[in-house]
Amino acid sequence: MKIPTWIWAVVGCFLLVPLKAENESLWQVHAHNLHASYAPAPMASGCIGILPGKEPFRIEQVVLNHVFDAAAPGTVSRVMRGINPFGLNMKVDGETVDTTCIEGWNQTVDMRKAVHRTGFQIGRKAHVISDLRALRGLPYSGLISVQVEALTDITIEVRCGMEIPDDYGESTVYYRELDADSTRLHLLEAKAVSARGAKQVAAASAFLLEDETTSELSFEEATKELCLNVSIKKGETFSFSLVGSICSSRDFFDPYNEAERQVVYAVHEGQEQLVGAHERLWNELWQSDIRIEGDDDAQRLVRFALFNLYSSCRAGSRLSIPPMGLSSQFYNGHIFWDTELWMYPPLLLLQPELAKSMLDYRIDRIGPARKKAMAYGYRGVMFPWESDDTGEEATPTFALTGVFEHHITADVGIACWNYYRVTRDTVWLKREGFPLLREIADFWVSRVVRNADKSYSIVGVTGADEYANGVTDNAFTNASASLALEYACRAGMACGEYVPPIWKEVSQGLRILQFENGVTREHATYQGETIKQADVNLLAYPLGKISDPEQQRKDLAYYAERIDQQNGPMMSYAIFCVQYARMGDAEKAWEMFRRCYLPNWRPPFGVLSETPASNNPYFMTGAGGLLQAVLNGFCGLQVTEEGIVQLPSVLPPHWKKVTVTGVGIERKTYFCTRK
Repeated sequence: MKIPTWIWAVVGCFLLVPLKAENESLWQVHAHNLHASYAPAPMASGCIGILPGKEPFRIEQVVLNHVFDAAAPGTVSRVMRGINPFGLNMKVDGETVDTTCIEGWNQTVDMRKAVHRTGFQIGRKAHVISDLRALRGLPYSGLISVQVEALTDITIEVRCGMEIPDDYGESTVYYRELDADSTRLHLLEAKAVSARGAKQVAAASAFLLEDETTSELSFEEATKELCLNVSIKKGETFSFSLVGSICSSRDFFDPYNEAERQVVYAVHEGQEQLVGAHERLWNELWQSDIRIEGDDDAQRLVRFALFNLYSSCRAGSRLSIPPMGLSSQFYNGHIFWDTELWMYPPLLLLQPELAKSMLDYRIDRIGPARKKAMAYGYRGVMFPWESDDTGEEATPTFALTGVFEHHITADVGIACWNYYRVTRDTVWLKREGFPLLREIADFWVSRVVRNADKSYSIVGVTGADEYANGVTDNAFTNASASLALEYACRAGMACGEYVPPIWKEVSQGLRILQFENGVTREHATYQGETIKQADVNLLAYPLGKISDPEQQRKDLAYYAERIDQQNGPMMSYAIFCVQYARMGDAEKAWEMFRRCYLPNWRPPFGVLSETPASNNPYFMTGAGGLLQAVLNGFCGLQVTEEGIVQLPSVLPPHWKKVTVTGVGIERKTYFCTRK
């Protein structure tokens, strides 16, 4: 019996609602010019990131999530590249397939299905399509599926090798055949120890063939490569897949056997089952989506930002997202405030379980944060500015941010209370939330200095503006600390726990300075210098400490043009966009929205760089800011004591409508229309 549409809507919390039919082009970003500028688009599963290149079958690198070793003796930790089991190359009639002999090259990232497709033609011999997936259902594995259509009689040779980057010292590549329940498996495997000996990593790969009788599979000892040879008649199509798994001792006691075990599992499942599970899981994620009517370019841009954030995290992993996600080793893969202030808020609205994993990351590292507070003479917990898997401070010693940028501890506290406000999970609040907020409050009480007028100051910090180090009464630090203390008081009352009166006293007594003209002053000695990024302006949104629209306008007008236009990160203008949209200024909000991404947009796919002058793979922090501009700005969504509410706001003049689906734990839908 056919189930009526209205029943699907009613049971949406229990059954996966099929995605509404939509123009497929709005789910895709494309590349067509092989010789144009090229910023690669990463594919990730939350456990590994795979960075494809423009060359046929080329994988530039694999990045492992939270697997660290020192970059060099005596240096801080750096996230590791994985052994790359996807080292494919192809010959057709003995000629190597590369960019010198192909035509009609094109690439597509299909966000709905989370697949990266490359197509090209080899002269008049063959047409090739190659699909790459970082498997959502087998998250330590990737799958490359290749289809070769013969335009004339041809022979093809496909080789697969292991690429071991210089993150490693001792390594071994070997071949193994085994029988697993009547299935003959031909496995290429590698194992290696990281250069400083901190981690063991293993990889395995195998071909998946529809019919092994039509091809010849062998191992070449000299080159340590699996070799696949086949002859194809004109008009015939030959398809094969390569599955590869990468496991580390961070995640598995026995990574060597686990990598092999996962490949064996994948071979038994087969391509159809692997792809089916992958697409079902992505379909589930896409129940939380942002749909823009009236601007197809903005739709792709915003959806691509969401796609990249979803790719970078997994529910239940208890891991967070570094600034570049799983696309590179930039910033050493460490965790910053980028998580709590920029990436976490949109995920809290759309995917609370992903957001919880990011919060779990901090909760699991309370011990090291407690030790850091003690080491610097404070009480409670003092989270590191840059955190690696140990939870200890991992900032390079030359960077003063690791010594002075203390607002990170307040940022964690704010994220903690916002999670409770969205979920109303009182069991979690009593067991994990309030204990964390209590130690954060204890830190700030021990960190402040009492002034003669009974106000409080925070001395010797770096705020969001990282060009000003060791200053007093930084606006963002004081405001965020005040808010974290206020939230600790509320959490204590909600749990029926004792709330020390000093928490409220300090929260209300922290100074927010002003110039004589009424503009909020960034810190006690600030005189109008160039700033790295928004600092004062964060007090209006997201902190909500400044609510008067006239005060917001004063601060916006003063600081907007003081931001470093070349080396400042892209999030500041997203914050300006939110505030202008909520004040009803659609034109100004649209201007700021464009400024928050256009200088950082990199062809061909629209990868975002951190600054107008940089060219990194994908800046996930910027994606978080961009999404806040839409969700919290144009759509007016806000986390409050009453949960998620929708404030008055405006859309850009040419946008017709925005629909946000799957919001919060109730999976609500919000509509925003042009006024």
